[in-house]
Amino acid sequence: SHELNNLNCQLNYFVFLFLVRKSFLSYNKTIWGPLELVEKLYPEAEEIAASVRDLPGLKTPLGRARAWLRLALMQKKMADYLRCLIIQRDLLSEFYEYHALMMEEEGAVIVGLLVGLNVIDANLCVKGEDLDSQVGVIDFSMYLKNEDDIGSKERNVQIAAILDQKNYVEELNRQLNSTVSSLHTRVDSLEKSNTKLIEELAIAKNNIIKLQEENHQLRSENTLILMKTQHHLEVTKVDVEAELQTYRHSRQGLDEMYNEARRQLREESQLRQDIENELMVQVSMKHEIELAMKLLEKDIHEKQDTLIGLRHQLDEVKAINIEMYQKLQVSEDAMKEKNEIIGRLEDKTNQITATMKQLEQRLQQAEKSQVEAEKEDKKFKQECMSKSENLQKEISRKEKQLVQLETDLKIEKEWRQTLEDDLQKEKETLSHLRVETQQIICLKKEFLKLQDKNRQLKKICHDQEEALQELACKLSESKLKIEDIKEANKALQGQVWLKDKEATHCKLCEKEFSLSKRKHHCRNCGEIFCNACSDNELPLPSSPKPVRVCDSCHAFLIQRCSSNMP
Repeated sequence: SHELNNLNCQLNYFVFLFLVRKSFLSYNKTIWGPLELVEKLYPEAEEIAASVRDLPGLKTPLGRARAWLRLALMQKKMADYLRCLIIQRDLLSEFYEYHALMMEEEGAVIVGLLVGLNVIDANLCVKGEDLDSQVGVIDFSMYLKNEDDIGSKERNVQIAAILDQKNYVEELNRQLNSTVSSLHTRVDSLEKSNTKLIEELAIAKNNIIKLQEENHQLRSENTLILMKTQHHLEVTKVDVEAELQTYRHSRQGLDEMYNEARRQLREESQLRQDIENELMVQVSMKHEIELAMKLLEKDIHEKQDTLIGLRHQLDEVKAINIEMYQKLQVSEDAMKEKNEIIGRLEDKTNQITATMKQLEQRLQQAEKSQVEAEKEDKKFKQECMSKSENLQKEISRKEKQLVQLETDLKIEKEWRQTLEDDLQKEKETLSHLRVETQQIICLKKEFLKLQDKNRQLKKICHDQEEALQELACKLSESKLKIEDIKEANKALQGQVWLKDKEATHCKLCEKEFSLSKRKHHCRNCGEIFCNACSDNELPLPSSPKPVRVCDSCHAFLIQRCSSNMP
């Protein structure tokens, strides 16, 4: 155990020296700065950072960094934490220079090699040692052979055995003290939770008693309300029957009144039709209407109101007749004036047609003269155009010859200049190509060297990846075992086995239990369900055999198993 402690101290010291000497930190920053960033990048590192800050003996950032590294070794997650740091190059640039080892690819390779430390079960002391001071030189003199001590080998063996036993006992004592303190804290927390659960049970019992009393009161009130409603229904039935009888009698009387009213309306409508017919006859023959009016006044004294309305209508009809007569006279006068205007217009049109004929004759003569003049103009223009075209063709030929000669001269000059430029460029390209060939030869040599290095690094990476995959498989298996143990503890501690009396309805479908619908306990959550909602069986951490489980727990457990599968 003493040798293991010295080995862990030496490894911690090696990692610390590696990070400080090879990282090129600036003068105003320490190694604790980048280590503090890990808790932001990796949430599981918050516990380590918080425990390091809570340590009372630490005063310097170097001491905090040493404590943090030891706790990370004990957690077996140092490689994971440092990998998160190396990925974030932007954050590391604040603490390291661009040529530092942590900013290059070698830093990632070294962090990958640190995965092998996860195999070691480290139990390092953080509280007792002075981590703020510089790490002293480890004394290996007791492990070296000396010429003077060769005779006393047995004595040295005994002393080493005693020291190993002493260190082993001290470590056991520390572990036992830590386990006792953790058990004390657990016992205190369990006592507190037990007291809280007892108080909650008492409160729940009081609530149940109050609810039972309220239930009895509500039942008594319900019976009273039922009695009152039945009595009220009987009274309302009697009233309704009496109202029905009165309604039937009243309806018979109303039907008779309605029939009489319809009969009267028919008679009045027939009378109205007769009156309208008579009014039409009165409009055509005034004398007959006056005699009919005298007879109607004797017969219809009771309906004077209707006659007054008819008289108003007659007055309106008379006024309309007068207006129509006036409009007829006005229209006759207008017709006469229009006939006169039409006669005048016909005279004017005859005059206009005569003038139009004269104008047409003059236009025909003018068109003939214009056609003759246009023919003469066309002949003259054709002659002029032919002469001008011949002259233009000769001029264009001469101009083309001049342009061709000028372009030929320009082309020859440009061709000579381009040839000279091409010769100079070819000379320059030859010199460049010679330089580039030399560079390519050097680059080929470097490329071959880099290929060899790349092959070696690929082999190393492949071996490391295989080792990491094996470690990941082992870690996943251990995590699954830990989660099963945690779920078993939760099932034993946090979940309560519900009593049969406390449940009256199924928790999922909320249907009431009866003789046909029986109660069933879920072995995972402890709640009571019906047979339809708990018709599932799964093996649990508390029992290896398949046990009854509710639908919600069944879905949750299957989802967790599928997510944990590699």
